[in-house]
Amino acid sequence: MGEKLDIVAIGESLVELSTNAKMASAGCLYKYYGGDALAAATAALRMGSKVGFITRVGNDPFKDFLLDSWQSEGLDTSQVKLSNEPNGMYIIARPTLDEKEIVYYRKKIAPSKLSIDDIDLEYIKNSSVLYASGITQSLSPSANEAVEYAFKTAKENGVMTAYDPNYYSAITTADEAKENFTRISSYVDILFMSTKHDAINILELDSPENIIKKLWDMGIQIVVLKSSDNQGYYTGYNGNIVFTDFYTTEYVDTTCSGDAFNGGFLHAVTHGFTPFEAVKFASIVAGLQAKGIGAIKSIPYKEEVYSIYRGNNG
Repeated sequence: MGEKLDIVAIGESLVELSTNAKMASAGCLYKYYGGDALAAATAALRMGSKVGFITRVGNDPFKDFLLDSWQSEGLDTSQVKLSNEPNGMYIIARPTLDEKEIVYYRKKIAPSKLSIDDIDLEYIKNSSVLYASGITQSLSPSANEAVEYAFKTAKENGVMTAYDPNYYSAITTADEAKENFTRISSYVDILFMSTKHDAINILELDSPENIIKKLWDMGIQIVVLKSSDNQGYYTGYNGNIVFTDFYTTEYVDTTCSGDAFNGGFLHAVTHGFTPFEAVKFASIVAGLQAKGIGAIKSIPYKEEVYSIYRGNNG
């Protein structure tokens, strides 16, 4: 068994092609990679955490690009398996701050073949936090089953679990998101939730205080609500609810900024921060990420984030 990991994430990887022009007129697309769980994993990794990723990668011409990129970042890929299905892809165009075009190609892709067979129990037990999202569950019935199995195993072995429903109507339905959340909620210790998308569709509540109290009643210990309406985060922990402003409201591209926040938060709580401190730290990660174009390539690095955090918090 290798050294203990701070965080293990389960999810999909997608090839990202991006442009600052309109899709119809773009003459060049820039290649990178994305995926919500992978973005969270990379954010934690760039903050200094030891992170592992469980997924399936397609044995196509993008395989080496993906694997080489992750390994150069320092991501543990020992649980990444190859599959004959293709890698998924999305194309994102951001010609102006107010315009965004995005197209997904994620049907019958390699990560959809994730299953219980891809979950190594010892690997899960050798981590501090296990993370997945509703996007991972939506890949396929077998991926959904794999996430539930992994979370149940983590819970039974004292490994903290973290989850984000990450409801997105272009990918799944509100009913499916609700079902996925119900399936896993009893195993969740840390919950990230958007008030605008997740809470209103899954819990049918819109008051931050009522949402947090309901989730506490369900046994979820730490709740972080992301409120775009109030431009900040509501953190519920140990009977207290604290509001924290977004680090910045000057955005260029918010694609995956919520996932970057999750990774920053998980890094912080596994490195001695309280949940309330972790929100302040993670808000900086998300804010800096949203100042660039692209899901993962714009995620900042440790030195910049820690410098700002220390400057803001003594």
